[in-house]
This record gives sequence, structure tokens and C-alpha cells, in this order.
Amino acid sequence: MNGFAWQALATNLGAAAGAALGVMLVTFLIALRKRVHRIVDVAWGLGFAAVALASYVMSADGDGDQGRRLLLTVLTAVWGVRLAVHIGRRGRGHGEDPRYAAMLAKAPGHPDLYALRKVYLLQGALVWLISLPVQAGYYLPGPLDAWAWAGAAVWAVGLAFEAVGDAQLARFKRDPANKGRIMDRGLWSWTRHPNYFGDFCVWWGLFLVVCADPAVAATTLVSPVVMSLLLTKGSGKALLERHMEGRPGYAEYLARTSGFFPRPPRRR
Repeated sequence: MNGFAWQALATNLGAAAGAALGVMLVTFLIALRKRVHRIVDVAWGLGFAAVALASYVMSADGDGDQGRRLLLTVLTAVWGVRLAVHIGRRGRGHGEDPRYAAMLAKAPGHPDLYALRKVYLLQGALVWLISLPVQAGYYLPGPLDAWAWAGAAVWAVGLAFEAVGDAQLARFKRDPANKGRIMDRGLWSWTRHPNYFGDFCVWWGLFLVVCADPAVAATTLVSPVVMSLLLTKGSGKALLERHMEGRPGYAEYLARTSGFFPRPPRRR
């Protein structure tokens, strides 16, 4: 595919950075007022939606295919807003997230400024980096192709895993009889992290949407790779499993259930 508007994308990168930064700074001000920093997790999904909307506006006068521009906007915004709503509902009425409380308790200097640097600005930078395929896709001139539809299909699988897994876990936790028990039903019997696997599929799916242009694909490959590492080695799977270690029944759950990619549970 020829004629990609690299200069227009470079301008878009600045607008996307401003959108991500704006979401994080507004969230930081709200957190200061509420005295709880856990709401930054709500801003994660909203940041991606803001980048997609800003990119849609910035690319309005460009040569990017309108069908792809609409597809990327819908896929990114639906995923981001759903995630934000889910996290907001889950955290309603709770105090500070233990992760942030532990981090701020050891913070050198002013805890809020430390949180601004280490949480809000870092997450804003990650939103900008991970969204590179979405930003680039707004400037692809060719019509929707097999790559784009394959990406949408992978995205749909990811969203289904994430949404269904979250709903199953929420229903499990609402039952007082399950207090202290390990969730090992539904999708959680096939993978210990259906929500993280869903995120993995969503972002590899969005990357596939721009793979019609090899140069764009090579340039933006870093984004799904970074997201995959975050989900499997960083603040996702690895951090959660360290938190769950030692709980009754968790060792048996580890032995029979896939750590990430879904598969039928092993026989006991």
C-alpha cells in the first residue's frame, strides 16, 4: 500500500498525546478532591477512547478510508468505555486500592506528586504508545480488507472474554457463600485470566486492522507487544498471582487451569 501520510500521523501523535494527558490530569484533579487514586484505573480505558476520538477528528481531511476510521473509533471506544464503566462500578464505595496505598506509603517526598509521576503520567504515556496502531489506521488510504475484518473478529473474541469473564466474577463475588473461595467456574475454569486474555486479543485485533500496509505494521508492532508484556509480566497476570498466592485452594487451581491462553481444565 503506497502513499501513507506519515507527516499527518506525526501531527496526530501530538494530538493523541494531548488527549491522553488531558484525561490523566483531569482524573488526577478528581482523585485529589476525593482523596483516592484508584480512579486512575477508570481513566485507562477512557484515555484510549479519547485518543481514538481525537485521531478521528484530526484525520477528517486526510486520505484515510472512512470505513476504517469508523471501525477503529467504534472498536476502541466500545472497549475503553466498557472497561471504564466496569472498573468504576467495581470500585464504587471502596477506599484506596491496596496497590496504590502501599506505593504511596513508601513514596519519597509528596505522595500525590509521586502518584502523578509514577501512575498518571506513566499510564498516559502507555496509552499513547499502545494506541499507535489505532492512530496510524486513521491514515491508511485503502478500503477495508481481509486484515481489517480478521482484526475485528479477534477484537470481538477478546471483548467477549473480557466482558463475560468480568460478569461471571462479579456474580460469583456477590454470593456470600463464595467468600474466601477461588473463582474457578465458567471462563475462569479455562484460563485464570479471561479478562487479561481478552485485552490481549483486543489489542492484537486492533493491530491486525492496520496490517495491510507492511511499513505501518512494522512501525506499530511495538504496541501490542508492550500490551502483551504488561498483561503477562507486568501489572496484570504476574502481579495478581503474587497477590493470590497462599489462598486456600489456589495451588490446586494453578495445577488444573491454564495460566493465560484458554484450554479445558486438566483432570484432578
